[in-house]
Amino acid sequence: MELDFDRASIEMKNGGVWLCLRVKSSFNARRFVSSMRDKLYTADLKEKRKKRSLSANAYFWTLCGKLASALGIPSHEIYRQYVKEIGDNFETIPIKNEAKERFIQAWESHGLGFLCEELEEAAPGYTTLAAYYGSSTYDSRQMSNLIDLVVFDCKEQGIETLTPDELALMKARWNDHQKGIA
Repeated sequence: MELDFDRASIEMKNGGVWLCLRVKSSFNARRFVSSMRDKLYTADLKEKRKKRSLSANAYFWTLCGKLASALGIPSHEIYRQYVKEIGDNFETIPIKNEAKERFIQAWESHGLGFLCEELEEAAPGYTTLAAYYGSSTYDSRQMSNLIDLVVFDCKEQGIETLTPDELALMKARWNDHQKGIA
């Protein structure tokens, strides 16, 4: 479950340290608390980022198509290579060797950019996988990195791209959208 919050505090009571969050949805918070069992849970707290804009996605695929045409490589292969170069878009997963192929098939069925790459044998009978997320899950920072990669390669091939000022304006619009200005 994911909960958005805008304030946090620490309280020391009942023999422990409590992290208190001011959440945006009391319904979801209550639902989670009422469903908790007597188990250990993990919370992954991070700054909320807005999803990428559809115009950014369209611009990426336009450039990717032009690059694919110039290089004679399918655009989906270019895209999948970029997914591996983004950074901060994968999970490292140790998995039993007998479950590896089934996991890879299930993960990669999520979409074109959902990839698995074998890293190393983790322990006897286990392999460590890098499970990459596709761009449909990217926030604006990750999408900006993806666009920067394709723009760089397009420029190397002499393919026309937006000017640096136009790119900066597009990125500023993403930031405005994130802040709720647009």
